[in-house]
Amino acid sequence: MRSSVRRRAGFSLIEVIVVIAVIMIIAAIAIPRLLKAKMVANESAAAASLRAITTVQIAYDATYAQGFAPTLASLGPPPAPPPTATNADLVDSVLASGIRNGYSFVYVAIDNGGAGKPDAYTVNANPVSPGQTGERYFYVDQTNVIRYKFGGPADANSSPIPQ
Repeated sequence: MRSSVRRRAGFSLIEVIVVIAVIMIIAAIAIPRLLKAKMVANESAAAASLRAITTVQIAYDATYAQGFAPTLASLGPPPAPPPTATNADLVDSVLASGIRNGYSFVYVAIDNGGAGKPDAYTVNANPVSPGQTGERYFYVDQTNVIRYKFGGPADANSSPIPQ
């Protein structure tokens, strides 16, 4: 008589544990790199948004002859057409709201001449969650030079970003 040996189909517990361990090791390597890539993308988007703000400021002044925009919302879309000086429709509503891609944009119009027309401005782009949405803080003013700093808000004395 032949002895009948049963063979089960499937994987043993050890094989499953080894596969799970390999997946965990790969995830431990990949996830931090993914988060770093997302932060770098957010930082690039923040710098691009600052560049857009500086560009549309020139268009705002040329169109409305009121100096620079009094607020960031003034550059945004109007509730109903046509665009006006209070809603110039030069940037999208997300950027006009002041928060975009993990960064908070703080806009300050400056009237040095006292004529009621802002002749200067500053914009700070600060990460909403430092270390998670971005590491660098950005700054730009009417000189159109975007500057950055690690660890705190950037200012006119911070390093310019490489061109």
